Amino acid sequence: MPLPAALRRCPQAVFLAMDRAAYEAASDTVMDTLRGFGVPVEVWGWDEAYLGGDLADPHALAAEVRAAVLAASGLSASIGIGHNKHQAKIAAQYAKPGGTAQTGGVFEITAANWMPLMAARPVSALFGIGPKTAKKLDALGLHTVADLAAADPAMLLPVFGPRMAPWLPVLANGGGDTDLVTEPWVARSRSHEVTFDADIDDPAQLATRLDALARELGRDVVAEGRRVTHVAVKVRYRSFFTPIRSMKLRGGPTTDPGVIAAAASAVLAKIDPDRPVRLLGVRVDLEPPATGD
Repeated sequence: MPLPAALRRCPQAVFLAMDRAAYEAASDTVMDTLRGFGVPVEVWGWDEAYLGGDLADPHALAAEVRAAVLAASGLSASIGIGHNKHQAKIAAQYAKPGGTAQTGGVFEITAANWMPLMAARPVSALFGIGPKTAKKLDALGLHTVADLAAADPAMLLPVFGPRMAPWLPVLANGGGDTDLVTEPWVARSRSHEVTFDADIDDPAQLATRLDALARELGRDVVAEGRRVTHVAVKVRYRSFFTPIRSMKLRGGPTTDPGVIAAAASAVLAKIDPDRPVRLLGVRVDLEPPATGD
């Protein structure tokens, strides 16, 4: 929910500023705790990771992990168990507070309960199927996980191509990747955005705010030793329509906040500036960090 909408519904709410350093410190504590169990760990960001392998008792490991994470960080963990990463990802949703069952923070999906759990859910419930793919499947009459699981890959081929067409029914039947990538997770992009207390309808004021936002983001990225390759700008209008435009830096990767800000200004020019804007954001895509031999 957009923050202004939340504020209108709950005017007595207290909105806390983002504290990136605190989040990163907590994430490092959690991930270091996971790595202490002697099993492969694949980190997927601040608050998500895959771990495990061919375990005799995954429930015992899950219980130990939850206890260790709580002791080290004060944070509770929801753990999904599956025969692959896709099943585990979805099982973790059922393990979260407020899920469909009282699970104690741990939930397991297997071949036996996959379809009873997933058959009637929309295809968008599958990990890796976003709004665009779901819309294409809907046009083919494939609305639910059960529909897609029974689909003939030949029917999907003209729409999704030779790589995705056979994979989508496999995904709907509970298939998924089992390999864990243990190399450190590295962010591929960074972003800053701000929601205004009052909509901005002055293009000059909007440009000034964007310049400051882009320069601040540029300085943060440079401090991390990263170089920027692309710049994107997001605006949200009063109607909540949210166009996003981007461009590749013509001069190649940069560490110059001024170049980043100039690119953001050029991208903003591609978006209609004559409508009141309630949210403004800038994102930069990052060059992969250099690795040693």
